[in-house]
Amino acid sequence: MSTILSAISFVLMFLAAWPQASAAVSGPAGGILQIPSNRSLAHCITRCGDIDFSYPFGIGSGCFRQGFDLTCNHSTKHPKLFLGRSTVQVTNIDSSYGIVLTPIIFKLATRPGTNTYNMTWEAPAKGITLASYNTLFIAGCDFDVTLFKYGTGDMVGSCMSRCAGKKAPTGGHCNGIGCCLIQLPRDLAAFRAKLVSTNTTATQSDWLHPGIMALVSSDPDYYSYNTSDLFSSWTNDSMIDGAVLRVAIMDQQSCEGAQLKNESYACSNGSSCQNSSSGGYQCVCSSYGQGNPYILDGCMQDYNPKPKEHCPASCGPITIPFPFGLEEGCCANEKFHLNCTSGNLTVSVSKDAQYQVTGISVEDGTLTVSNMVNGSNEKEAILIQTEDVYGVDSPMEDQFDFSVEYNIVIKWAVANLTCETAMQKDTEYACRSSQSYCLNVTHGEIFMGYRCKCSSGFQGNPYVNAGCTDIDECTLQNYCNGTCQNSFGNFTCSSCPHRQEFDPIKRQCVTSAKQHNIILGIATGTGCGLGSIIIAVCVVVFANKWKKGIQKRIRQAHFKKNQGLLLQQLISDESATNKTTIFSLEELEKATNNFEATRVLGRGGHGTVYKGILSDQRVVAIKKSKIVEQTEIDQFINEVAILSQIIHRNVVKLFGCCLESEVPLLVYEFISNGTLHDLLHIDVTAKCVLSWDDRIRIAVEAAGALAYLHSAAAIPIFHRDVKSSNILMDSSFATKVSDFGASRSLSLDETHVVTIVQGTFGYLDPEYYHTGQPTEKSDVYSFGVILVELLTRRKQIFINDLGGKQNLSHYFVEGLQQGAIMEIMDPQVVNEANPEEIDDIGSLAEACLRLKGRDRPTMKEVDMRLQFLRTKRPRKCEILPASDEEIEPFLCPKVGNSDAPMNSINAGNSTSKGTSSCYSLEQELSSSVT
Repeated sequence: MSTILSAISFVLMFLAAWPQASAAVSGPAGGILQIPSNRSLAHCITRCGDIDFSYPFGIGSGCFRQGFDLTCNHSTKHPKLFLGRSTVQVTNIDSSYGIVLTPIIFKLATRPGTNTYNMTWEAPAKGITLASYNTLFIAGCDFDVTLFKYGTGDMVGSCMSRCAGKKAPTGGHCNGIGCCLIQLPRDLAAFRAKLVSTNTTATQSDWLHPGIMALVSSDPDYYSYNTSDLFSSWTNDSMIDGAVLRVAIMDQQSCEGAQLKNESYACSNGSSCQNSSSGGYQCVCSSYGQGNPYILDGCMQDYNPKPKEHCPASCGPITIPFPFGLEEGCCANEKFHLNCTSGNLTVSVSKDAQYQVTGISVEDGTLTVSNMVNGSNEKEAILIQTEDVYGVDSPMEDQFDFSVEYNIVIKWAVANLTCETAMQKDTEYACRSSQSYCLNVTHGEIFMGYRCKCSSGFQGNPYVNAGCTDIDECTLQNYCNGTCQNSFGNFTCSSCPHRQEFDPIKRQCVTSAKQHNIILGIATGTGCGLGSIIIAVCVVVFANKWKKGIQKRIRQAHFKKNQGLLLQQLISDESATNKTTIFSLEELEKATNNFEATRVLGRGGHGTVYKGILSDQRVVAIKKSKIVEQTEIDQFINEVAILSQIIHRNVVKLFGCCLESEVPLLVYEFISNGTLHDLLHIDVTAKCVLSWDDRIRIAVEAAGALAYLHSAAAIPIFHRDVKSSNILMDSSFATKVSDFGASRSLSLDETHVVTIVQGTFGYLDPEYYHTGQPTEKSDVYSFGVILVELLTRRKQIFINDLGGKQNLSHYFVEGLQQGAIMEIMDPQVVNEANPEEIDDIGSLAEACLRLKGRDRPTMKEVDMRLQFLRTKRPRKCEILPASDEEIEPFLCPKVGNSDAPMNSINAGNSTSKGTSSCYSLEQELSSSVT
């Protein structure tokens, strides 16, 4: 043993020049990067010695894909083929799968004093890998072998070999006695083999030979060896198949990248792309197809649609339809060739196996065969897939799909083409009958190709001219239970004449007296039943019409009483754009689900407000007023006509009214984001805040709307109920002045009109309260209270520190007179506004709250002063939070009530409360549908 160890050496045969192969595999000048045609490759060499090869491998410029060049060495007696300009010999090539077969043999000798040996193998270039179905085969005595992924400690596999006694056995299969093997579990670009000798006392006579390793592609159990001449038998190339190397296309790193480069993509039509484990990609003909995927139309199969004349039509009892045939020229191509021997019909599905055919169906596209191999009686299982000579999984030959049932049914396709592609090949298109169509064939999710089928109403052979003939459906059962008339490709079926019935035995219509009586009885009963139903329906319809007539007359009476004719006359001259709509009561009942309680938004001094959805999907607020005195109807109609003409961005729009009910109904636009009252006084502990800039903006917009009503409208309109709950926030949080239920319009010469005092305590002008004479200064006083609410964030009537109720306007004026303005301000206002701004707003509020109306400014003056103040202050984009709070948007998403905007229209204090100011039109529409 020590003598042998002193002679340790490691030799890697046939791979000495592999490092130099890298440049060759990457492709010298002359490699192409497009898909060639057979014509462009006609001049290329395709054989070296006894080895055939084809594109993408090739020799010479324009004959190989970049990275697939070969060299043929003629200096030896038998020419040898090499990868590129290297000395890596190739013993076989499969161009379809991009694989080569090459001998890889390791000779191992030992060194004295060394029991552990490491051997490595690396691919000569990127894109070349050892295929996973290779096996590392090791012969020798008393050693352990471990295979690692190169450069890592990841173990790939291991085995051990022992020899019984002092000598190895004299032959047999590799089973760990004298040899062992490691099957590669995956593709490897490199590996390291570690061999450890376990016999430290053996002498040279204990070894038949120092050792040998080889990579092979075939089943290692196939090899028998003679340990007396182990070395020579394994180093003989003819004794082993060699190892399989995969060669990938490396101009792109993946199929995805390659398919984006149309000008250099290597895979032809009818083929598919597969990513290589080491990078790059390979092309293969699609499932159940054969050919060369790297050549134009290389995966397409030739098909002869015209058989020769006088072909044998049967074999024994089995008829042989085209495209199948027994002779050359009688079948469409070689895959449809059948053999007839002694009346037995057989088909070859591989070069080694034939199966007896028991049935052929062009209608279903199937062959039925018995499970017999080469005519013997021995039963064998048929595999869906086979392995080629290199061990690569490939589909069953000739596009046959085996479905193993009680009988073996083979599904077939004409060619590996889609119907769309096949129909473009006029000379090779298989569907020859004019009454046929093309059908794509699949096996599960795998595409096989196409076949032909006769159209509905025809039968026969679609693969020959006029092969599909008309079916006479009238001769078939279950097609017609009456009078049948056949037509070309179809048939008509009519029921039996009156007093006749269909006889399924005679297949014709016959007369039956019994059937006639039955039919007469059925007809009589049916007629009576239908008559009763018609009478009942008529009664219901008449009752409904009578009821609707009464309702219509009542509504007409209400319409006249509510001065509907006067309103129609007043709005007759309005433009189509601004025209007030007179809604029908039926439409508003439908919009509010018949004024159900769940639609009530609020109740107040002037009536009840409902939420509704009109037929044009507009969401509206419908105000149902309380009982109105007949003497006020004329004035009410006049005000509706006036208010409907108010067009201002900060005034709630009046869409129209309904006069068909006992009391008039007003229809306003729906304002969705709460009221200023909710924003100021409900949930004041909310995290979000109302900034000073936003308070000024709200004041400016409200003042502008009131100034418009006072001075810009055709006839001055006094609101008479200005308060924070009547100032709404729309979907973009713009201000909207609402609720004109208490409003009055006065012509310029009406200066001393006394009315019933209306309004809300805390906002009510003291002068108006005592005199009953409304003026524009009454609205100014109420607006002054709103200004104080914005400054102090207190209600118009609030509970003071002593627990008593206090009027906000008196509280503010007293604080202003005492110089304690900052003490009564909202802390947030103090933090955000400067003293000059607070003084300006405070003085303006004080002017509005003066007891005598003549001392107060007009709304126009108030509007101008607020706008001036707003222009002096730079706008802020965000609200400054407290020190421990996050920045929040202007309005809190959890303030007020989604229905609160409607409550403010009712001119009374809302009694409903809520937690959300958001309103979803989509949700409302959805709920109205359900």
